[in-house]
Amino acid sequence: MSYYLLADTIQTCTEKELHEQTDYKYVAVLTTPEWALQRDRFDMGIELEPDARGIHNTKAEVNYDSLTGTFQIPDRNNISENDFRFAFALDEKGIVFIDDSGKTEQMIDEIKRTRRWREPSLERFLYDFLEQIVDNDLPIMEHYEEELNRIENAILNYEDAADLGRVNEIHSDIRKLLVHYEQILDMAQELEENENGFFSEENLRYIHLFMNLLARRHDSAAALRDYTMQVRDLYHAQLEVRQNRIMTLLTVVTTIFMPLTLLVGWYGMNFRYMPELEWEFGYPVVIGLSIFIAVACLLFFKKKKWL
Repeated sequence: MSYYLLADTIQTCTEKELHEQTDYKYVAVLTTPEWALQRDRFDMGIELEPDARGIHNTKAEVNYDSLTGTFQIPDRNNISENDFRFAFALDEKGIVFIDDSGKTEQMIDEIKRTRRWREPSLERFLYDFLEQIVDNDLPIMEHYEEELNRIENAILNYEDAADLGRVNEIHSDIRKLLVHYEQILDMAQELEENENGFFSEENLRYIHLFMNLLARRHDSAAALRDYTMQVRDLYHAQLEVRQNRIMTLLTVVTTIFMPLTLLVGWYGMNFRYMPELEWEFGYPVVIGLSIFIAVACLLFFKKKKWL
């Protein structure tokens, strides 16, 4: 368990100091068993019990005298597979995180290391905390865009490096991020409503700032999702072009050999009174005629730009 006070920076404190002081808002991080033992000490009017287990989305729920909710944050190192899950309970005095994953502590340590506040408040802490969730997403999306550019160039140059499977993986990651952003945006809108009056009207600007930031992240991710779809369409279009070229080549070859097949079939009948059978120049003439037919067909196809 960890306890903090929101002064000009995040300051570590004891449980006793947290409950006895009245000058600062607080942040507490507890595991699920610790929360079960200490929840009554925080004196929150909780109707919907926050649970760090069985979390399936990011959301916030308004209680009579508190606000509870859950976070499901995709692991940016493995977006498709791993998620960090934790719950929270919030009132006008502070916020308690119920976290068995250790992710909350990591995020708070980063804020403690990099932030210093002129006017500390719970709203400002929430802004910095939520910003930590999406702060490194732009480099991730830039990396994805570079990958897609390389794959697109490989497709256009008919290279074997064109990996449609990787495009599908990126598309899946971006789609998951978009769902994640939409859920966080719903949560931010719930905070903005300020139904219980936990936040001052002046400090609600921090929620507005975060919603604007998240909207930009969402737009960037949506554009990247569309790009993955364009690359997939390009891959299939180029594949069709390749197939059409192969079919064109096969058609040309078939067309060239059709008159030759007729010629072979004609002289393969071996009727008794076929004059060419006894002609000494019959064999070389047929060879020359076959070559002439093949060359004439090739020149005709070349003129029509079918080759």
